[in-house]
Amino acid sequence: MTKWYEEACCAGSSVVYSRIRISRNWESHLFPSRMEPEERKETLELLREGLKEGLGEEREPWGYRDFSQMNELERQALKERRILNTSAVSERGPAGLFLSGDESRSMILCGDDHIRLQLLGAGLKLDELWRRADSLDDGINEKFPYAFDEKYGYLTAFPTNVGTGLRACAVVHLPALSRVKKFQSVVADMSRFGTSIRGVYGEGEDNYGSFYEISNQRTLGLSEREIVEQVTKAALQLNHQENRVRKAALNSRRKDKEDEAYKSYGVLKYARKITERDARIFLSILMEAEASELIHFKEPFRAYAMIMEGKPANLRMAADKPLDQEELDEARAALIRNMLPEL
Repeated sequence: MTKWYEEACCAGSSVVYSRIRISRNWESHLFPSRMEPEERKETLELLREGLKEGLGEEREPWGYRDFSQMNELERQALKERRILNTSAVSERGPAGLFLSGDESRSMILCGDDHIRLQLLGAGLKLDELWRRADSLDDGINEKFPYAFDEKYGYLTAFPTNVGTGLRACAVVHLPALSRVKKFQSVVADMSRFGTSIRGVYGEGEDNYGSFYEISNQRTLGLSEREIVEQVTKAALQLNHQENRVRKAALNSRRKDKEDEAYKSYGVLKYARKITERDARIFLSILMEAEASELIHFKEPFRAYAMIMEGKPANLRMAADKPLDQEELDEARAALIRNMLPEL
């Protein structure tokens, strides 16, 4: 089945994808970290049985994996694809994962919280994802009443999630904006939208590819609708500023930008080895060039799919054998050559 990230592109917008994540706990049970192993195992089984048929409008069946069935490589691959977080990767107690075939919907059971629901979608779709998540959330609550306080809202394992328990996130591609001297003031200015911004793959110059994640700062004192609107507004503002800087660069350096794009295409099309860092840099250049209509592909350009599938654990999973660093670079180059469309 086609994965959600295969649809992510930047031809019409700098927003690569959106994510909605909700943390919930069953009111009659302790948080997973406070449970004895046997109690946690029983709770996991009750949640699994109660949720396996699908809920709300989401009638498509979800696949289920027990964490005990996942080896370290599979866990790392799921983390690279944004399904598991760091704590879930290291989880050794009873826990489970519901995951849709396209990986756009997932539920971690008995991780940090009893339920961690996540929806992902290409482009700026926070409002749509929230509506779907809200429907699922209501269905789950009917079967497993949530821990809720009239003053503080939904109770979660981490205080930073108390309130709505909602994290709304948009990942934006900002190669032009991140190069300007005032970029740090732009980042600081995001707080006036009630949001924060960080590099997806590191901070500053380490964030090769210029992908940034913008998300809500608060989960308490705001409604879910207000949070979604805040992050959407901030993402649109960043998209507007990125487009403005790109346009100015084209007006002054169009031939240089065009040359850069075609050289990047040549490297990706013919390289026999390429590091993850270089792959992200050159794919980022092509994403910007396509959005600026400096370069045209005969077929859809699945740049973000190449980035996701070109990560170490996913390459090792695809190879179904151990790969050293040089073999990883060779496998990544082959993957990109096969996926890169003709001009």
